[in-house]
Amino acid sequence: MVHVIRNIKKPAREIVEAFKEISSATAHEASGKKGAVSYLIKPINKGMKVCGPALTVQCMPGDNLMLHKALEIAGEGDVIVAVTNGAYEYGYWGELMTVSAMARKVGGLVIDGCIRDSSKIIEMGFPVFCRGFSIRGTSKNSLGLINYPVVLGGVIVEPGDLIIGDDDGVVVVKREECEEVLDKCKERMKSEEIKKKALSSGISSVEYNKLTETFERLGLVEE
Repeated sequence: MVHVIRNIKKPAREIVEAFKEISSATAHEASGKKGAVSYLIKPINKGMKVCGPALTVQCMPGDNLMLHKALEIAGEGDVIVAVTNGAYEYGYWGELMTVSAMARKVGGLVIDGCIRDSSKIIEMGFPVFCRGFSIRGTSKNSLGLINYPVVLGGVIVEPGDLIIGDDDGVVVVKREECEEVLDKCKERMKSEEIKKKALSSGISSVEYNKLTETFERLGLVEE
């Protein structure tokens, strides 16, 4: 069996760069409200942003061996996306792995599990999205898989899918849909600028969004 697939297709670099200016919420809406990862997977500090192609990792419970392998093969800007087979409460990632990741220009880590050395990682500014923090150590004894599909917080992630994360959460944009979603993001952002200008003039969101008929249909009663 092949445990590690090294060569995967990724979105074009210019598309990834363009998505760096787009919020996770906008990308989610433009994707047809798809790809929203569980709210339980959060940034470890305010202001963190991650945007890059997924390098997927399946770890065995309480074992981070395959994360070390992922660090070895990750390309510049790749986002390591790791799942832990439901064994969340271990510190799968820490300060020293972060040092290595930054030296190798990895784009970030999104893990359905916990990390440790959080204050040091925050100091270093490396973007990490996880379930929380745990001091429990891991072993390095079990093989898993790299660059196979994983389920991250309820969302299927294929290797090379685009991962976008910020203060509001993480969204997965399918690699083959990136160009289309990017165009829709740009349209949505233009539309929101127009709406923002109108709302700043004092018009109510009920009037602007033509919601009066909706309230009437639903039988809203006011005194």
